[in-house]
Amino acid sequence: MFNIIGKKYWFFLISTIIIIPGLVSLYFYGLNLSIEFTGGSRLSFEFSKEITNQQASEVRKILEEKNIKVSTVEKSNKNLFIRTAPLSQKENVELQNALKNKYPDFKQIGFETIGPTIGQEITLNALKAIAIASILIVLYVTYSFRQVPKPASSVRFGVAAVIALVHDVLVLIGAFSIFGHFLNVEIDSLFVTATLTVIGFSVHDTIVVFDRIRENLKRQGSEHFAATVNDSILQTFDRSLNTSLTVILVLVALLIFGGETIRWFVVALLVGIISGTYSSIFNAAPILVVWQEIVEKKVKR
Repeated sequence: MFNIIGKKYWFFLISTIIIIPGLVSLYFYGLNLSIEFTGGSRLSFEFSKEITNQQASEVRKILEEKNIKVSTVEKSNKNLFIRTAPLSQKENVELQNALKNKYPDFKQIGFETIGPTIGQEITLNALKAIAIASILIVLYVTYSFRQVPKPASSVRFGVAAVIALVHDVLVLIGAFSIFGHFLNVEIDSLFVTATLTVIGFSVHDTIVVFDRIRENLKRQGSEHFAATVNDSILQTFDRSLNTSLTVILVLVALLIFGGETIRWFVVALLVGIISGTYSSIFNAAPILVVWQEIVEKKVKR
């Protein structure tokens, strides 16, 4: 029988090793926020032929000659996506005229501007949503497990679930900090949606394990807490793995066939769900055991 609890500190170490690069990236590079959060303009252009690197550079030069501050210029086949400081409608028309002189075949397929104030408001609302979701989860898990046999505590179940949740959020945000720096991936409203989805999935997976622990504790008592938790993990292992694998297969299909617009949303879900599956099995329940061991040592003293 696989002793997961006996190797709990190895699993904690693996989680730490995974999280540290993301934290380092966050410290040095931060997140590559989209204009939804920072404010600015996003312009999309379509050309008749596939765009070369030289053409992309020439378009950037035209923008700079118009004294337009450019954040990013990305190309994808015949399309060019540009992020700039906020542009007025008049400035956008002048830019189109300048580009038409050099590229008569080009056309603008998208133009949106978001002010800095709105961007700050969206950022604040996103943080509020994540914080409120976390608090509600602690309260819900604590209430649901209120009848767990002593000396186990329902509060510990709630806190352990949130620690696993924080693990998954840190893995996700850290990964996208790295993607943002090296692959120029932007954090947008879809990323916030993905983060909230991951939070929900992480807690759902953790509760499946916790519920089995509660059932086994009611039957066997808390005398051999670590062994009971280990048995509970093994009993739910196949279910957790199969549930996650089903979701992952669907997401892989979406990643391959879903197109450019949802690619990084799907990647965020993949990272979060894989992390959530790992943390539910190898972090959340072992945290309960470590906490129980600490409490028992204090009682013996």
